[in-house]
Amino acid sequence: MTFAQSLAPRLLAATAIMALGLAACDSGNNDAAEAPATPDAAVAGATPDTPIEDATQSTETTLTIVSWGGAYTKAQIEGFHKPFSERTGITIQSEDYDGNIAPIKAQVESGNVVWDAVDVETAEAVRLCDEGLTVPVDHSSLPPAPDGTPALKDFLPGTLFECAVPISVWSNVFAFDASNYPETAPSTLDDFFDLETYPGKRGLRKIPKFNLEFALMADGVATEKVYEVLSTPQGVDRAFAKLDTIKDEVIWWEAGAQPPQLLADGEVVMTSAFNGRIFNAQIAEKQPFEIIWDRQIWDLDLWVMPKGGKNLDAAMDFVSFATSTEGLAGQASWIAYGPSRKSTLELVGTHAEYPDVDMKSHMPTTPERLANGLQNDFEFWADYNDELEQRFNAWLAQ
Repeated sequence: MTFAQSLAPRLLAATAIMALGLAACDSGNNDAAEAPATPDAAVAGATPDTPIEDATQSTETTLTIVSWGGAYTKAQIEGFHKPFSERTGITIQSEDYDGNIAPIKAQVESGNVVWDAVDVETAEAVRLCDEGLTVPVDHSSLPPAPDGTPALKDFLPGTLFECAVPISVWSNVFAFDASNYPETAPSTLDDFFDLETYPGKRGLRKIPKFNLEFALMADGVATEKVYEVLSTPQGVDRAFAKLDTIKDEVIWWEAGAQPPQLLADGEVVMTSAFNGRIFNAQIAEKQPFEIIWDRQIWDLDLWVMPKGGKNLDAAMDFVSFATSTEGLAGQASWIAYGPSRKSTLELVGTHAEYPDVDMKSHMPTTPERLANGLQNDFEFWADYNDELEQRFNAWLAQ
């Protein structure tokens, strides 16, 4: 896929997600454009017309489902794993990882695939498919919406990929402990880079993705120009130069559970984080954390199935349930990530454990939060990740 081919779906996705946010605020109808058709490459042996409840693998099958751990995996266990196992008798073994897709490549190439379905980010989903490491999916076989709308029309446009099925919209944001700022609290991306006004340690994820974009936006690059600038050597230099201004004050994190812990322990005064992890700390742990939504970078999480898996039929049944209208609503009642299906919105209400918490109001997909946000460019990172990762690691070692 070329950049030009991917641009239109991405714009449609942004428009549809904006519509989703509007609906979240006023409960109106979502009239987003239809999703583009995708290749009809079905998973071998899949039987889409068979109800999930009638799956034949039952108790003889154990699926290893891999995700990001912490509050996010808890939401998936409650929303996906438990109801799926109750309906099918299939056992789910949950495993955490840090987003590194090297184990998938190693498993496929060795012929010893032990991960049945993996939750990945968009760029990694594209790379894995391009390298032939994950199986294609026939999206027309996925469950329709409750009103009969086909899955191809129900998923947000531009979110379906040849070898992946979208789960949710999540966001990279900045967060701080409000108790540290009784008077003037930070409120913008620029404040994160302002060590004079807001001194103290910062937390950043130990990868180039997102950090380079944040750096350019903080240096004055408009959101719509970020990837155009970052695709040039001068733009890369500019991003690293901006990161240089805070490098000595950065504590690097790798797992999603670390940012709220860094804040709680007082090791940092501000940190980048996944919005859902901060939400969980706010609601479940009663932490006085606040989110800076200014110029958030939003992305998708998607299910992929490694090629050569021993339980592909059962894995496809799981993915179908975990991306159904009902399944996505289950996850959305536990964590503040926007569902990837339009039909799920009307099912999203209050938190499963805290009924006074309106989940829609905490989603990254509200209009005001999307207004100056940046959608992660999966094509850019699929093309430039290796090169920029080498540059990033060399920069860290300096």
